Amino acid sequence: MAGNIITTNRKALHDYFILEKYEAGIALKGTEIKAIRQGKVNIKESFARIIKGEVYLINMHIGHYSHGNIYNHEPLRDRKLLMHKKEIAKLIGKLSQKGLTLIPLSLYFKKNLVKVELALVKGKKLYDRREDIKKRDLQREEKKYKIDM
Repeated sequence: MAGNIITTNRKALHDYFILEKYEAGIALKGTEIKAIRQGKVNIKESFARIIKGEVYLINMHIGHYSHGNIYNHEPLRDRKLLMHKKEIAKLIGKLSQKGLTLIPLSLYFKKNLVKVELALVKGKKLYDRREDIKKRDLQREEKKYKIDM
């Protein structure tokens, strides 16, 4: 991942185990890219799905462009992701396993193009989340103890 980060999905790190990461481009309309440059984008509840051999990002909200006209885009439309066929074939095989899904981790600019960082994830159980919180607290305490010495 490189470039200027537009938005991140911090909820994903809390709710899922990240198994693999992928980079993909997004097919956008003119007013969508302008709205993204204004920061009117949300990927918190979005996910990716493979439909007829193509990857689509579903539920990504891009607000209306402030200077748009009647040709403004639909905020919640499905957006096609641009990936190589070999990568899509790998994903189809991995997504056939039970409990795995594709979610976006971040949206960023790379050489004036908007890219999305996708992750193949498995959902965490409640006790897994509690365990992560305990580990984080222990690390904070150790760090604090080292600083005090």
